[in-house]
Amino acid sequence: MTTSREKRSAPRALRDATVIRLEQENAQLRHAVGSHATVDQAIGVLIATRRIGPAAGFEVLREVSQHTNTKLLEVAEAVIGSALRRQPLPEPMSRELDAAARRHACPDSTPDLPG
Repeated sequence: MTTSREKRSAPRALRDATVIRLEQENAQLRHAVGSHATVDQAIGVLIATRRIGPAAGFEVLREVSQHTNTKLLEVAEAVIGSALRRQPLPEPMSRELDAAARRHACPDSTPDLPG
């Protein structure tokens, strides 16, 4: 037979565990949203500076991440920092970014002018 004290502690322990799990999930979601915003900003930088489309921008970041063994978020932060002239891109990252951007560059859409 259980006592009334044991019955009360089980739901409280369950609530405490649920609160902890939800707080962890909330923190993970906040981090994911922040990371997504940073990656989106870096894609915007690549669109503006490297003449590539949005889907290609993500692919460029992904390829640089893989080829330099650097987390995607770190690559995105470095691209943004470089665009804001806060820090130059590290050489391996710069080299891989140039190569990936060339592979994904949009064809020249400027019409030829009569000359």
